[in-house]
Order: sequence, then C-alpha cells, then structure tokens
Amino acid sequence: MKHTLEKGLAPLGLTLTDSQKDTLCQFGEALLEKNKVMNLTAIKTPEGVANLHFLDALALLNTADLKGKSVIDVGCGAGIPGVPLKIGEESISLTLLDSLGKRMDWLREVLPTLSVEAEVVTARAEEFAQDHREGYDICVSRAVARLNILTELCLPLVKVGGRFIAMKGALAEEEVAEAQNAMGALGGKVKEIIGYQIEDATHYAVVVEKIRPTPTQYPRDFGKIKKKPL
Repeated sequence: MKHTLEKGLAPLGLTLTDSQKDTLCQFGEALLEKNKVMNLTAIKTPEGVANLHFLDALALLNTADLKGKSVIDVGCGAGIPGVPLKIGEESISLTLLDSLGKRMDWLREVLPTLSVEAEVVTARAEEFAQDHREGYDICVSRAVARLNILTELCLPLVKVGGRFIAMKGALAEEEVAEAQNAMGALGGKVKEIIGYQIEDATHYAVVVEKIRPTPTQYPRDFGKIKKKPL
C-alpha cells in the first residue's frame, strides 16, 4: 500500500511526510480489516485502496486551497475523501457526514487511534443543512448521486465564496450540463472541471463556486429532490 501511494504522489504533484504516509496506510489497513465483517468498500486490495481511495482523494488538494478551511464530506461512507484530505492537510477542520450509522460508529472508533480529528455526524444531508446552512468553506462528495441531485444536498452547506467539489468519472461533462439549472437556482457556478489520472483512468473534480446565498426553501426533502431534480 505504501509503495503504491508513494509511486502515485509524484504524478499528482503532491508530497507527504513519512508520518502522513504511515497514517494513511494504518487507516487503509483498518479499513480492509473491518471490511471483512462490514460492507465498507468494494475495493479489497492494498494497492486498490492506495490508488482508488487515497490518491483519488488527495488529488483534491490541487483543486482548492484547503489550508485552515472548514471542510464537510457529504455521504462520506468509509471516510473517503475526507479522511485522506485531513491526513494530507492537517489544518483542515473536518466534518464527516453520512446517514449509515454503523459506518459512522466505525469512524468514531478508528479515527482517534490514528490521531485524526474529525466531527463524525450521522444524519441525512438535507436534514443536517437545516441547522448548518452556509457553515462550511468547502464541501466535498464522491459517489453519492448524479450532480443535479448532489448539488442540492451540498451547495446549501457552503458559505458564499466557498466551493463545492464533486468527484466524478467519465460522465462528468454530461452531469455538469444536466446540473446547470440546479446550480443557478442554488447560488452556484461551475468554476472549472479538473481532470487527473488514477491508474489508467481519468477522474474529474467538478469545482463549483458559491456566488450567492441558497434560497431558504432548499434543500427539499430527499424524496422530492430525487423525484424532481432542479
């Protein structure tokens, strides 16, 4: 895992200390061990974890200045991309948000053993937003929903002037086009779409800038968001 991680950092233009790399590998080992009894990830090899979880997440360090920023990872699952980002940029104030209680219980258990500080919250994004509107500098999310749906879950949490960064695959451009109306209604504008290589595939970070406050009627109940995306 460490060899794969070290091999992949240079092409991304990133450097980590030995301590940071060791902490990432400890997290990866804990993830694979827990995955034997709980469905945390479909990725089952140390090399896969290093490439498709850690390097994929760390690439976001190139998409915005995260130093000292408040960052929320919406639909964090097993803590990706939030935990690798926190390890890679320790000054981040990190909130991990997901509705699946068992995964969040595991994160509450494992992160202190790695000396990784994070607020771990079990809640649905649209409900959490009611009391945390525009409370974060950066919102990140991966593999949660198509962008037109994800935007309504994430953008209300972002401060004006902040960014929502969605991790996407080959259909990134298509999803951006589909989400234009949602972004406009919610106060966002696509700043850039950044492509980067992980193994033999191009991954994309869609960077959305929050340019004005989100109207108070959003986010709606998830059933309504899913049934009739903006």
